[in-house]
Formats: sequence, structure tokens, C-alpha cells
Amino acid sequence: MATSSSSKLNKAVKQQYMSLPQGDKVQAMYIWIDGSGEGLRCKTRTLDSEPKTIEELPEWNFDGSSTYQSEGSNSDMFLIPVAMFRDPFRQDPNKLVLCEVLKYNRKPAETNLRQTCNKIMSMVENNHPWFGMEQEYTLLGTDGHPFGWPSNGFPGPQGPYYCGVGADKAYGRDVVEAHYRACLYAGVQICGTNAEVMPAQWEFQVGPCEGINMGDHLWIARFILHRVCEDFGVVVSFDPKPISGNWNGAGCHTNFSTKEMREDGGLKVIEDAIDRLSKRHQYHIRAYDPKGGLDNARRLTGRHETSSIDEFSAGVANRGASIRIPRTVGKDMKGYFEDRRPSANCDPYIVTEALVRTCLLKEEGEEPRDYTK
Repeated sequence: MATSSSSKLNKAVKQQYMSLPQGDKVQAMYIWIDGSGEGLRCKTRTLDSEPKTIEELPEWNFDGSSTYQSEGSNSDMFLIPVAMFRDPFRQDPNKLVLCEVLKYNRKPAETNLRQTCNKIMSMVENNHPWFGMEQEYTLLGTDGHPFGWPSNGFPGPQGPYYCGVGADKAYGRDVVEAHYRACLYAGVQICGTNAEVMPAQWEFQVGPCEGINMGDHLWIARFILHRVCEDFGVVVSFDPKPISGNWNGAGCHTNFSTKEMREDGGLKVIEDAIDRLSKRHQYHIRAYDPKGGLDNARRLTGRHETSSIDEFSAGVANRGASIRIPRTVGKDMKGYFEDRRPSANCDPYIVTEALVRTCLLKEEGEEPRDYTK
């Protein structure tokens, strides 16, 4: 099993230094999405005191030419703090700081999808849109081979691994437990976790979160997972189909509801929203992975608990549909629905924005509406 050289360093020696007092100073790790739209970057600065609000955090900058975000001749990009969490690695009073990225002209970077999402969410705040996202992922060795798989072959076929228990069924539970506790410490709205259908594949759920908080909390949960995996010497992949063949892919099923959907008679509102979604399938497919649908084309085949990427479908308790209405929602006549199309490597900002545009702002057609005009 290939693990990183860093993970083999003596952690007890590191702890000797981490236990030293830091006085009144605070370490703030600034985190941002790079030019790939999938990768995360981070760097740390010292603050003179513990910040209590986002407004107390200073703006910062970085070299965008080294993150696929600018030319070397004009490389300064701005980091604008937007959300703050406790740091589970350095612990209190230190902070994790999620940032938006602005270009030299103060306009959002191409992969800064948060700014538009925030504007859209502010337009529907009275509807109280709630989201819950189910983040699937795969653990890999540093050689790209799935964690725990035989070096020259495959494990037994799918069947015993989903929610499995035992060394021959659950591959890498230490990573999962460490990530869960780190998220709780940080203040991430993580609400559950389970082993998935393919061995070395897992899932964690974040939510319910209202509006822009969904994207903020999922991105920080992903960052924490990357860091936990770094400590264990393994790699986390959010690729929607990391292993070809008869193995499940990885998605980011998105549960959505509004105040009206959660109230008595809400099933009618849910059905109306699904009808709107059915007429805008291609717009959503383009929004649901960073490559405009190309990544999801490998996953949404109509097999392995997925719908076909070419067709829209909906059904009660149907995991082979684009949209699933949970059986309890059909029985209670109110609640939420699950959009099963987003890929594991989706940007939650554009996924949640797309759902609000179609279901609440009642947009039609294949392009999002520009509300600045």
C-alpha cells in the first residue's frame, strides 16, 4: 500500500512543538478554491488576537499564476474572508478561514462561483431554502490505487461493503472517524457518514444548511478531509467514476426543500418544482460537474444506482431516477426531494444556485438569467 513519506514522519516529535504555548497570537489558515474549480489551496498568517467575526479578518493576496488563476505578469489575486471555522488541526484559538478570490480588478475569479450564488440566495431568503448534500469519495494510495485493494487485482464484487463492518469490508475507517470528529470540532454542519457500495468508497453528509451556508460548509468539510488524509498518508478522490467497470461511481446527491415544501400540502409544491426541473435537464447537467457534464457522463449511465445523463426521470424511493422523492415524503405529503445528478466533484455553490433558479425563481431555458441587467 503506497502511502506518503510525510505520513511516516514521527508525529510524537511534531506534538512536542504543537503543545508549546502561542501567547496571544492566533494562526489563521486562509483557504480558497483554485483555478481548476476542484482543488483547494491554503496558507497561514498570524493575527494579534482571536477574531470573533469575519469583519475582523484582513484581506490577503496570493500568486495566482501558481494556482491556474492568472498570468505571471499580473499575478496578484485577492483573498476575501467569507466564513470562519475553528481549526481542528492547530485547535483553539486558531481558525480556518474560507475565502472568495477576486482578480486584480476586484472582479470575481472564474472559479469564484460563490459571489453569484450569494446574490441568488439573497433573492429567496424568505423562502428559507434548505439543502443537505451527500458527499461520496474514494480513498486512494499515493500511487492512485484504491486504498486496501489487492495490488495486482480487485476485491470481491460489490455487495458486502455498503455500511459494512469488519476488516474485510470497511477500508480506511480511521480516516472517516478522524474527519467526522474534526468537522464537529470545526463547527461544520456534518450530520452523518457511512461506508459506500464500492470498497474504499465512503460518504459524509452535510446539512441541513440554509442558503449560502451549504456551499461554505461543504467546501470546508472537503478541505478538512484532504488534511486528514494528508496526515494518514493517503489521498481522497472526488472523481465521479474513479474505477471503470462494474463499480459504483461517486455522486453528491443534493436534498432540497423550501418553507412551503416543508409545510402541510408541500408535496404539491415539490411536484411543481420537479416539473420545472424536467424542462431544464441539460442546464442542470452542465451545472452539476466542473466540466459541464463531461465528468458525469462517465457516471450517469443508468446503471449502478444512477439515471441516464440523457433523460430526466423522477420517482418515489427510486434510486435509478434523476429525482427521488423519499417514501416518507410521499406518505406525509410534505418534506423535500433528492436530486441525484450532481457529481462528487461538483461545486456546491452552482448546484444550490441552479436549484433555486429553476424551482424558486422559476427560470426557463438553457441559460441562467442575468439579474444585473
